[in-house]
Amino acid sequence: MEHITLLLAIVVVTALVFDFTNGFHDTANAMATTISTGALKPKTAVAMSAVLNLAGAFLSVEVAKTISKGLVNEEGIQPEVILAALVGAILWNLVTWLVGLPSSSSHALMGGLIGATVASIGVSGVNGEVVVTKVLIPAVAAPIVAGIASMLATKLTYKIGARTDEKDTAKGYRAGQIASAGLVSLAHGTNDAQKTMGIITLALVAGGALAPGSNPPVWVIVSAGLAIALGTYLGGWRIIRTMGKGLTDLQPQQGFAAQTSAATTILASSHLGFSLSTTHVVSGGVMGAGLGRKGGVVRWSTATRMFVAWGLTLPAAGLVGAGAEYVARQGDWGVYVVAAFLIASCLGIWLVSRRQVVDHTNVNDVETDAEAAGVVTTAIAAVTPPPAGSVAAVTDEDLKTTIPAPVPTDPAAPPAPAAV
Repeated sequence: MEHITLLLAIVVVTALVFDFTNGFHDTANAMATTISTGALKPKTAVAMSAVLNLAGAFLSVEVAKTISKGLVNEEGIQPEVILAALVGAILWNLVTWLVGLPSSSSHALMGGLIGATVASIGVSGVNGEVVVTKVLIPAVAAPIVAGIASMLATKLTYKIGARTDEKDTAKGYRAGQIASAGLVSLAHGTNDAQKTMGIITLALVAGGALAPGSNPPVWVIVSAGLAIALGTYLGGWRIIRTMGKGLTDLQPQQGFAAQTSAATTILASSHLGFSLSTTHVVSGGVMGAGLGRKGGVVRWSTATRMFVAWGLTLPAAGLVGAGAEYVARQGDWGVYVVAAFLIASCLGIWLVSRRQVVDHTNVNDVETDAEAAGVVTTAIAAVTPPPAGSVAAVTDEDLKTTIPAPVPTDPAAPPAPAAV
């Protein structure tokens, strides 16, 4: 193993803590729809996802290379910068988990790294072209691609199964959901576990323990895979509830279409080395599935809050990372202060979460009334022709409008007849 100083050890442990939060923060991406439709029991679903996340961590290192070699310039980066970046990412993960919003752990990490790098060595330390081509463009394009694919797949599945028994069809798609959920978990491991590998490798290079341009060592791959698998097994139940029940009400056909579309998008991006947000992809797939079913409802108030969180992720994590870097660069005492602040913040957020516990026993409970169809859903429904034979005949009674008789002012006067 490489020579590890105390500072590097703190950075590595903090990176694995981030990987752990990434695991329970993003469990919803793979298993929310499977849990909400009843295809798998909650604990079984998260256990399956954890195992496949671990397996996925060993399939590729392309995304890790993007983080460790491409996003920021290795020269001039100190371990304190990595520590500060991780603080920003972890706190954003925990805050969004507390309020049940599925935001991007990937963008939180990259936002923290960009903010800490700018605070340390200036804007020149960030590779703007890589940020645009491999971070920002995929962030916008991926959920749109997954959403359109999921909407079309949902329409196709309902069209194919229109003449079959609904119960038998639902059973088949539940089985398909289990397979597609496993594929999403495997894809998540190939993409998200590698981000931590990349950040640890970058810290080792910055601390002189690895030569510049090195690939992640085996022990880094193993530890990152185990950390994200453990976090996945614990389950981010608050976000699972939002993803499975808060955005739309999914049937097995929709869940299968959403997960299959998301898994395909994630695996393709991992192969290309794009540091993709699985949260963005799966959320786009879920909303596409909601729009793809006739009569389906997407709760746009929830979606809007989610979009706002997405937009705030990079700058919020970046600002925290920049502030943490300023304190950490003051010396050893600054590093200890940043570490203590992180521990205290994590503990405080956890204590607040205990006031209203969400776990596997109540993850499918919906606390708020179902939201009426939003503008987009209503517009789509308005232009969708009804199925043949569903238009009822209009009778004379339907055309009558009864105007209530006025209340007489004279008690002795007879009531006026009702006008028809």
